[in-house]
Amino acid sequence: MDRQQVVLHMNPGMGDNSYAHNSIIQNKVMRETKAIVEESIMRLYTIVPIHCFKVADLGCSSGPNALQLVSNVIDIVDTTTSNLNLEPPVFQFLLNDLFGNDFNSIFKSLPQFLESLEEKKGHKLGPCFINATPGTFYKRLFPNGSLHFVHSSFSLHWLSQAPKDLGNKENIHLTRTSSPAMHKAYGEQFQKDFKLFLKLRSQELVPGGGMVLTLIGRDKTREIRTSWSLLGTTLNDMVSENLIEEIKVESFDLPLYDPTIEEAKEVIEDEGSFTLQRLEAVIMGWDANINEGVDDNNKLDLNMRAHFITKQHRAALEPLLKAQFGENVMDKLFLRFKTKVVQLFMEVEILEFPTIVMSLIKNV
Repeated sequence: MDRQQVVLHMNPGMGDNSYAHNSIIQNKVMRETKAIVEESIMRLYTIVPIHCFKVADLGCSSGPNALQLVSNVIDIVDTTTSNLNLEPPVFQFLLNDLFGNDFNSIFKSLPQFLESLEEKKGHKLGPCFINATPGTFYKRLFPNGSLHFVHSSFSLHWLSQAPKDLGNKENIHLTRTSSPAMHKAYGEQFQKDFKLFLKLRSQELVPGGGMVLTLIGRDKTREIRTSWSLLGTTLNDMVSENLIEEIKVESFDLPLYDPTIEEAKEVIEDEGSFTLQRLEAVIMGWDANINEGVDDNNKLDLNMRAHFITKQHRAALEPLLKAQFGENVMDKLFLRFKTKVVQLFMEVEILEFPTIVMSLIKNV
């Protein structure tokens, strides 16, 4: 088994650095895109007879967000079937992530979650089955024509692997000074992976089935300023102070790519299995716009905002970084990362990124 499939997962459990306690950005994105999920499911109900509604959530991770889609879909289907005077369906939710994901914490939360659903929906709730399907979504996961709806949030910017033989000794990811060859290699890896993902899902969805995907993107007109490159400069600083071995940084590349909308659209059109219903960008602050709508007396200062950003990144990246650089340097690494985030806020004030949102229909 590929080592990346084992070490690539969010921080497990319910501790201070866990993904469960540090995934507000992902939760906000799911709330922002709920209307698009609703649009896709309502369309499905007008064209496909559904008795058992089968939904896959790819890259479900763990913590509260892992069951957020389940709750959203049940609410949407409840409203839709009531409006159309239809019986509620049986639900089957298939939660997918890599093998190292903390599926146990999801299972432990299920009794309380299902009890809450039954209290809320009562007799209107049909039988609801929730299953785990571990494995990479860059391989087949489900039988042919077995799914009605596929969802993936904040997962597809993770590549199947970092491009090989980059010769990228100074940076762990793309920066504005990276060579054209390195940009080309990352772009081609994304195209290859995303095209494969679409092909596999087209085999698993029923004709006319729907898919809503969100992933971190980038604006092609802006300078590349990502938290990934900021992490790289932090690691290089630690190398210069002999806190991390240089060879460990030189041999490490983050398997991440933030595409532009144009790049995503080109792959969808080239692969050809889906019709694009929606393709748009939702602009999100690195701090999830945490001060938005908050009065001046209660707004977080730069230091607290940087602390929030650092916790979010640690929850998502620590297992991968720990496997490469060792557990003993993690506290120092993220403390220095936080300092750099504060400095960057002071320089540019606004730190944000586009989240690409797309809604697709499998061609009949």
